[in-house]
Amino acid sequence: MTIVSTSTSAFYERARADMKDLRSQAETLQAQMSSGQKLTRSSDDPVAASRLRTLGRLEKLSDIDAANANRANADLTLADAAMSDMADAIIRAQELATQAANDTITDAQRTAIGQELDEIFNNLVSLSNARDSNGHALFGGESAGDAYEIDASGAAVYVGTTNTSELPLGEGQTVTRSMTGPQFLSFTDANGNATDIMATVKALATALQGGSSDPAGAANEALTTLQSGLDALTTGQTVVGTRLAWIELTDERRVNLQELRQTEESNIGATDIATTIATLQETLTVLEASQASFTKLAGLTLFDNI
Repeated sequence: MTIVSTSTSAFYERARADMKDLRSQAETLQAQMSSGQKLTRSSDDPVAASRLRTLGRLEKLSDIDAANANRANADLTLADAAMSDMADAIIRAQELATQAANDTITDAQRTAIGQELDEIFNNLVSLSNARDSNGHALFGGESAGDAYEIDASGAAVYVGTTNTSELPLGEGQTVTRSMTGPQFLSFTDANGNATDIMATVKALATALQGGSSDPAGAANEALTTLQSGLDALTTGQTVVGTRLAWIELTDERRVNLQELRQTEESNIGATDIATTIATLQETLTVLEASQASFTKLAGLTLFDNI
């Protein structure tokens, strides 16, 4: 049988323990309001604490994926801009080739056209050696230097690597951050020969400046090859645009998942301010009442009833 002690010491001990518990509850509630978190330590709710740690790790991985997506987006945007400038240069080369194919113009005019084509060639080489967001070759694969170099004959030669790195976007998804130069600048001409757009422009410039006995014929033949080069470049731009759209899609999914994680974190670990304030006020009211009751009862003696 449980023995209930009615001694003075037991009364004081129970009262002190009750008020200590109330003060501890009040301090815990105040800490939750200050930190915004219901769990002050893992032992408060081990299951919830474990889930919060998992959500935290997922959030950090999501931040890494977001950084990769930002880098890939920046590089692909730079690639798209450079390709657009290349396309403009090729279209100008087509206009010049059309003029040069006209039998009514003079040799001096063809020479001037050839000189402008030389400038277009140099512009294409410069664009092919554009830099990515880290300052490396944008179209050189994994090369840190230039993607193309000019050899002894004056031709542009690819010196980059064969592949471009892929960046993870999360959930097993990746994206290639750019393209190598040969992937969109090289193609097969009407005669089945492998060439690239810079070689085509350079050859036409040379032909128009005295390098061919039939410059008008060379210009007319170059028109077909220039169109093939523009088609290859346009295909490359389509690939880049598709990758940019893919990044946008994965970004939207990442944001949605992040919002879901934040909602779950809030449900598991965040403090409900309104409820916590109400509970704190109740606790403080009970504590004040307990302290008042203890003070009053502690002051009673048998002499008060005599």
